[in-house]
Amino acid sequence: MTLPMSLPWPREVVIATGNRSKGAEMAQLLEDLRLPILTLDDFPGAQVQVEETGATYAENAEIKARAAAAATGRVCIADDAGLEIDWLGGQPGLHSRRFLGEHVPFSEKMDWILHRMREVPDDQRSCRFRCAVVIAVPDGRVIRCEGICEGRVAREKRGAYGFGYDPLFLLPALGLHMAELPPARKHQVSHRGKAMECARRELRRLFGLED
Repeated sequence: MTLPMSLPWPREVVIATGNRSKGAEMAQLLEDLRLPILTLDDFPGAQVQVEETGATYAENAEIKARAAAAATGRVCIADDAGLEIDWLGGQPGLHSRRFLGEHVPFSEKMDWILHRMREVPDDQRSCRFRCAVVIAVPDGRVIRCEGICEGRVAREKRGAYGFGYDPLFLLPALGLHMAELPPARKHQVSHRGKAMECARRELRRLFGLED
């Protein structure tokens, strides 16, 4: 195994998100790096207030990652993700969190979708989760990864795992909703799991952790 290279920044990774559920999931996906995984809560004096004004998931993730890297002086990782429903013209998509109002609970957002699509046949309920992950390095570089998980809008909510729209997202090949999958199983198939697999490889290269 090669010895870790000398780096001009701390050997730490900061997850740049204010979403605790997402942050916990991303931290779990980075555990095997054997590096300290921090969050913005570890930098109480850092000013990382950003507006997600990007036109794509990758642009929004980059805005967050760059701002965090500038504020902390660490390698930072951020993501942006959304649910794209074909029958709704790709909605909620880039505005998944703000869909129907930023402070509307996800349970109500899902109920609205279920009601709107109550008569839509199964073969027209196609959807996907899409996730972009961006790593920002203090020297100005950015590294981008993406993951996609295809599925179908279910006819009811199921499952107690996950967060966001997971209870509504059916994985036809498994016959299970995303929220019915324990975390380790979810990471194998989810959009975020796929994007973070790419990100882990990039972080290993960045920190000189290749075997």
